[in-house]
Parts: sequence; C-alpha cells; structure tokens
Amino acid sequence: MYVDPPDSATLLSIYRKMVQIKLNDDRIIAMMKAGKLQMPYYSARGQECIPAAISVLLTHADYLVTIYRGIHDMLAKGVPAKLIWAELAGRSTGACKGKGGPMHVTHPESGCMVTTGVVGAGMPIGCGLALAAQLRGESRVTMTNFGDGASNIGAFHESLNLASVWKLPVIFVCQNNRYAEHTSLAKGTSIERISDRARSYNIPGIHVDGNDPVAVYHAAKVAIGRARSGGGPTLIEAMTFRFNGHLIGDPGEYIPKAEYAAAVSADPYPKYREWLSSQGHASAAQLDAVEAEEAAALEAAVKFAFDSPLTDASEIKRDVFADAAA
Repeated sequence: MYVDPPDSATLLSIYRKMVQIKLNDDRIIAMMKAGKLQMPYYSARGQECIPAAISVLLTHADYLVTIYRGIHDMLAKGVPAKLIWAELAGRSTGACKGKGGPMHVTHPESGCMVTTGVVGAGMPIGCGLALAAQLRGESRVTMTNFGDGASNIGAFHESLNLASVWKLPVIFVCQNNRYAEHTSLAKGTSIERISDRARSYNIPGIHVDGNDPVAVYHAAKVAIGRARSGGGPTLIEAMTFRFNGHLIGDPGEYIPKAEYAAAVSADPYPKYREWLSSQGHASAAQLDAVEAEEAAALEAAVKFAFDSPLTDASEIKRDVFADAAA
C-alpha cells in the first residue's frame, strides 16, 4: 500500500495523535449537545490524518498558524488538551484565560502562535513568523493551515508571492475538505487543483491524499526539508472531507447524500488502524492500549477544565487594551 513508510514508532505516533483528535472532537460535540459547552464549534472530524502526519516531523520550536477549524492542528502540535478544554469552557486556566474560545487559541510553548477566525488571515501572519525566524538565523519552520475557500482571497496570493520572493521557511497547507462553508469546490474555484496555483509563484505545489497519513508524511517531509535548508516555501494541498457541517448545528444538506456516504465509508481513522495491524506495525492490543490511554487523558483534561474557576470579569479588558498606568 505504501512505498518506504516511516518506522513503526513514527506510524504509531501518528495513530496516537489521530486517536486524540477524534476522541476530543467527539467529546466536544457531545458536551455541546448536553448544554455543558456554549460556543460555536467547527469540527475537523475526518481531517485527522493531516496534522497528525505533519506534526511528527515538527518540534515545539516550529511555528503553527491555524484557523477556526483547528482543534486537530492544535492537539497534534502539542497544545495540552486540558488547556484547550479549559479555554472552551471559559475557565481562567485556559490557554488564553478562557477569553479566546475555540477560534482564538494561542500557546507559544508548543509553537501554536495564532488561531484566527478570519478566513485566510493566517497566511500573512505565517509569512511574518517565517521572516522573523529567517532574520534571526533560526532553523524553525512555520506551518500555516487554511481551507480551500481561503485560496480564493487576496491574502493567499499575496502571501505565496511574498514567501517566494523572500524564500521564507513557510509551508502553506490547504486542508481541502471540498466545501467552503456551504459552497462546493467546483462552484467557487476556477481550477481543479489548488496546488497548481503554486506555479504562478515559482514554488513547489504538492497535491496529496489527505486521508492517507503516510502520503501526507512524505509530502510534509519534503516541504519541511526544503524550508529548513533555505529553499523557501511549498504549497501542500491535502484532499480530505469533513464529516460534519460547516459548524455544529449546520446539517450539511448541501452535500449530496451519495458523496457524503462514500466519504464516511472511507473514514481514514479505522482504515489506518486496520493497516497498522495488518502490516505488523502494531498489534491490536497495542492499538487498544493507545486508545485507552488517550481516553483516560481526555477524562483528565475535561475534569481539569470543569474543576477550574470561571474567568473573572476583571479580565475582560486585560490583554485587550493597554494599561493606562504603564
């Protein structure tokens, strides 16, 4: 199935991240339905492979810029689940003291620098972070994630052009889930492959199956190696599918039923588990143990969040307005 896959330990690490993402996403939705979380939420269920496979090639020193549909990116990069849960629950112990919510998580310790709720806004920021690393002579790279719809706005084109001119160590990752809010790719984009747009800016464009973790791993390995060595940016288009509507509460009726059914039947999560077992990279007992460990970690994260105090009203202006006394 795969040519030259990474070693078994790396493959199992990818699976662990996929398990963590899926379990957290499922639990968030369940808690929303139970009325215990009140917030907008953009599920990334179905897109687990992409950040899971990329993140095993990164360090905490590398930067991540992601979007409102980015819980999977944050978890894969290493943002502690308990800090994410506390943030979602509006608690003082959250990554941003409960003031950012799911669309604005920041955790520099793990390299998660920006989560933006503005479509496409992360790409120019990613260029800025990459430029800073370049000027400081650092080997770190920046991964900036976005959806297919964001490839049609000006910030996409401006960012790719600038990154190419300055050979910035940034990788643009388009997680193409085929729908920009409620609009299918074909109805809003003039080309079949977004990765082809890379040619206009004289940078590599890689089109990859985003539901194949090993394929994503190899694509990211090439792009990261190029960025670290001073070769400049790469555009990766990872084809995937989101299993929920644009946000929770959207029934997704604009998606043809046959298309949706085919995507769900090809769910990469159980498919990858089966492949790991069949190829001898991990036993069923090992995979069960990973799932049990991540389930326990999730329970601890949820408990930490709801045991924490709500953010005090005195915090409402802090980190927003300058201190007049300063």
